[in-house]
This record gives sequence, C-alpha cells and structure tokens, in this order.
Amino acid sequence: MRLGQEIQAVPRAPELSEAGAQVDALDVIVGIVRDSASRVLIGQRPEGKHMAGFWEFPGGKLLASEPPLAGLRRELYEELGIVVGAAEPLLAQTHRYPERVVRLDIWWILDYAGEARPREGQRLRWVDVDELAEAPLLPADTPIVAAVRQRLARGSSRAIASRAPERT
Repeated sequence: MRLGQEIQAVPRAPELSEAGAQVDALDVIVGIVRDSASRVLIGQRPEGKHMAGFWEFPGGKLLASEPPLAGLRRELYEELGIVVGAAEPLLAQTHRYPERVVRLDIWWILDYAGEARPREGQRLRWVDVDELAEAPLLPADTPIVAAVRQRLARGSSRAIASRAPERT
C-alpha cells in the first residue's frame, strides 16, 4: 500500500473558531522562494484583500483534491510568473484567526525558472532572513521565519537557480 499525496484528498473534520463555532478550514500552499544571495521573497497583500497591507510568503489556496506540489506550481506561476522545478516540504501548521482557520503547507523551493514579478497587484521584496523578523508578516506566517532561519543555517540540499523559463 502506498501512502503519499493521495492522503491529501481525505476530507478533514471541520475546525472550531475561537468562539467555538464550526468553520471550514482553508488549505493554503506556501513557497519559500530564494534568490542567489539567499534572500527570501515576500509580497504585500494589496488593498481590497483580507488583511491588506501585511506581508506574506507567496502562495495561495489549494484546490479541492489538488496534490500539494501541483498546487504550489500553479500558485507561484499565477502569482509570480515563475516555474517551480523542484521543491520539498518544509513545515505544516494550522493558524486560527478570529474569523477563519488556515492550514498552511509550506514548501522550500529548490529550483525555479523565471524572474519573480508581481502579477496580482502586490508589492514584492527580497529580504535577508534577519529582516524577516522585523517585517509586518501575517500572523500565520510569523512562525515560518524560524523554520526558514533554521533551514538556511544548515544549508540547502541543492543550489537555487533562477533561470529563464524553457521554451517549448
């Protein structure tokens, strides 16, 4: 029996809000994108979006029954115009906001093609890991900083390479 990404499609029990009301959790896929100087990419949530003005790591909602790596590739292409080559799981966590619960599946991008550009009206910044602690990140993203710091301290298993997308 093979267990793997198929398990992601199993329906999960509803979560409870801080007030005890039943709410559906939102599954979010997140990518830690780095440049050749090991700076990390963050984007600012634009006006009109929930929690506008806060900074966050790139990613978005995982579609129903979508495998995590496929969702990560889709989201980072839609949001940044980059093509993810290789990535591996970094961290999974749940965060409870007063009005919703989010389950974050955070991935470490090992390789990507293209230059990250804002494609959804957001501002982008490349920041050193020390700057991340000072950035006004979404509350759900704040705990990710420690995992990024730890991963950078031990080094990446593969070098990041930003390259031009392959033409087909």
